[in-house]
Amino acid sequence: MRAATERRQLLKAVYDEARECTGCPLHRTRTTVVFGAGNANADLMFVGEAPGANEDRMGLPFVGQAGKLLDKLLGEIGMARGDVWICNVLKCRPPDNRDPHPNEIEACQEYLYKQVELIEPTVICTLGNFSTKLLRGDTTGISRLHGHDEERIVGPRAVRLYPLYHPAAALYTPSMLETLRSDFQRISALLAAGAPEQPVMLEPVPEIEEAVQDGEYPNLDVADSARTELEPAAQLGLF
Repeated sequence: MRAATERRQLLKAVYDEARECTGCPLHRTRTTVVFGAGNANADLMFVGEAPGANEDRMGLPFVGQAGKLLDKLLGEIGMARGDVWICNVLKCRPPDNRDPHPNEIEACQEYLYKQVELIEPTVICTLGNFSTKLLRGDTTGISRLHGHDEERIVGPRAVRLYPLYHPAAALYTPSMLETLRSDFQRISALLAAGAPEQPVMLEPVPEIEEAVQDGEYPNLDVADSARTELEPAAQLGLF
């Protein structure tokens, strides 16, 4: 288990790496990298598909109407953005919000896996079909899977994977919204159950930890509390 300050340092280093990424053609059309935001010590992580226009402009995930609904649903279970980590499979917006291409997923997925490794969440909620199918490695649709948790390996970590309808879809379908709200009510119990047994002891991210040890990423001027109130305009919500 890493200390809170070290965890933020390592995440910031991965973020700096992502900002310079040219691994797929999306780097030519993005306004900014949308790495993710929230609590670096979160037990709960949400993973969507890719940034939209608002996210691409502001550099933060889920800042439109779907994000407002996500905030509302979190509030109904006694949580807030400052308690969780929110990100997407892709860190750059696909043109015209098209579906991600395989080469883009391949180039970007290591950033997601590093986030999972460093944050060490207990529960990962996939939002919608795309992230659910990717993290499960299966084509089963969200309509069959939503609200049913399972133990899965995501990157290097065993988590409780919990598929949910995407808030954007629920905005326009009242029955789906009520189902999403009902599924959210199970999250607290999943968190209370704790993380599954880990398959192996997690290894450090060597190139990032070496950079920290060499002083390239000095201590950030932030509180060590795992539940610090976060500045909404700050990339990552970490500093």
